Amino acid sequence: MTAAHDPEGTTAPRPAAAPPGTDPTVPDGPAPRWTRYVACGDSFTEGLWDAPDGEDGPLRGWADQLASHLSARRTAADLPALEYANLAVRGRLMRPILTEQVPVARGLSPDLVSLVGGGNDVLRPSVDVDRVAADLERAVARLRADGTDVLLSTGFDARESPLVRTTRSRTGVFSAHVWSIARRHGAYVLDLWGMRSLLDWRMWSEDRIHLTTDGHARVAQAALVALGLPPDRPDWDDPLAPLPPVPRVERARADARWLRDHAYPWATRRLRRQSSGDSRVAKRPEPLPVE
Repeated sequence: MTAAHDPEGTTAPRPAAAPPGTDPTVPDGPAPRWTRYVACGDSFTEGLWDAPDGEDGPLRGWADQLASHLSARRTAADLPALEYANLAVRGRLMRPILTEQVPVARGLSPDLVSLVGGGNDVLRPSVDVDRVAADLERAVARLRADGTDVLLSTGFDARESPLVRTTRSRTGVFSAHVWSIARRHGAYVLDLWGMRSLLDWRMWSEDRIHLTTDGHARVAQAALVALGLPPDRPDWDDPLAPLPPVPRVERARADARWLRDHAYPWATRRLRRQSSGDSRVAKRPEPLPVE
């Protein structure tokens, strides 16, 4: 979970550009060397709000799209398809990700693991960011000792969000830790903080804390770049064309809908110490070939 960017203070529907790299393509460059990829994390990696087959269809998300790109590039080079598992579950804090998902991931013998979390932690004012980072580093060290490549991620920059920009300092400290951990252990970093396109609120879903299909597609491109691979298109992170401001009345109506449909249920779960991921399991627990 992370912060939406809403410079106009609204989430009224507006058209967005076609998602870049939604379908796997094969640009010039070396074939990915990884044969088995396991994704660990929370709702961001589970793919919340990216349901290309409709609300009742399966979730996709940036990690699924990354796996598709890697597999397509391998098969184009006459190599076996990538095997892929996704252990992410929405609502998870960093510690459950590390204690529940990472041991399972290690048991699957991957050569690439994406370990992306911390967004739910930094939403809590009482979080000890240094402790979260220390826990993360221990897990990265274990994975690297196994010979596994690790893809980490910074947080999103919430400077334009009137809702959660109070978390920006915590997210910034955590992101600095991520870069340092990656340097010390030879990990890759998905630089969400530096993505210009995600500063546009059209990349964010109705709940203002999860990405749209277009946002997930762009993050998948950023993940390719983080892994040292060419993106599908050079304009994958270009900002969207600006739109005129939304009328104040329309903004107020959108805010009221958001408070009723998203903010109130989230706050209620927090008071009850419940999580949106309670009783949920991983959507793709076994590494299967990506066709």
